[in-house]
Amino acid sequence: MTEHLSVDGGTLAYEVTGGPGPLVLLAHGIGNSRDAYRFVAPALAGAGYRVAAVDLRGCGESSVDWKSYGQAEVAGDLMALIRHLGGPAVLVGHSLSGGAATIVAARAPELVSAVVELGPFTRKLAFSLGDLRNAAYRRGALTMAGTELGSVGAWKKYLENAYPGPKPADWEQSLERTTAILREPGRMKALRAMGRSGTADSGPALSGVRCPALVVMGTLDPDWASPQAEGEAIVAAMPPGVGRLELIPGAGHYPHVQFPAETVALIQAFLGSVQV
Repeated sequence: MTEHLSVDGGTLAYEVTGGPGPLVLLAHGIGNSRDAYRFVAPALAGAGYRVAAVDLRGCGESSVDWKSYGQAEVAGDLMALIRHLGGPAVLVGHSLSGGAATIVAARAPELVSAVVELGPFTRKLAFSLGDLRNAAYRRGALTMAGTELGSVGAWKKYLENAYPGPKPADWEQSLERTTAILREPGRMKALRAMGRSGTADSGPALSGVRCPALVVMGTLDPDWASPQAEGEAIVAAMPPGVGRLELIPGAGHYPHVQFPAETVALIQAFLGSVQV
């Protein structure tokens, strides 16, 4: 059941399931909603965790027309929701929200018992002409450029590229849900603003993370020329012994949707090893 939390600038939609175990907060990436965790949330709730899935500002059922959509602002929303739900929480963030989770862990360590980052954008984006030899990376960059112009069709093409190999059984229905939301007034504006927001706050925050951190990368994630190298660099930027990297073979930018069982298994093993 959808609940709402009023924060500075708007209203966040979220839902809570499971319990009575530790709180796990799931935050999605740009252009999505909490529906992106439709396979992961029930599995974690079934394992006894208290699972909260949130729609980011401007996304899903959350309000539109926020003043800004950067990682620092998203991090502030996540902090407010964790406090409202009586944290601390295991904070799971995908893509842009992976960077936001890094900021929360560094700036409000009392709110985060552990952090899981799925295909996170945290470091300053680097680009070389050599990267364009990677066809999937090149297609992703081109479709994102179209999305920046406000094209819902370009976003659909981006998603097609971001899911190499197997797609979920409800792929067509999920695309319909996603694009229907993006056609609502203000939703595409939020996606475009998030896509331009950058990592100026999350990059420096990596060195301030003190809680256990798991970085999960799909080996075929087209958002990087080398997903493994990006994951290794993220872990290396954290204090020694804090982060660890796991790879999901064959997964693209959405491992939690393409391979939910493998993603949940990695999360549960990680949380068991750090005794959350």
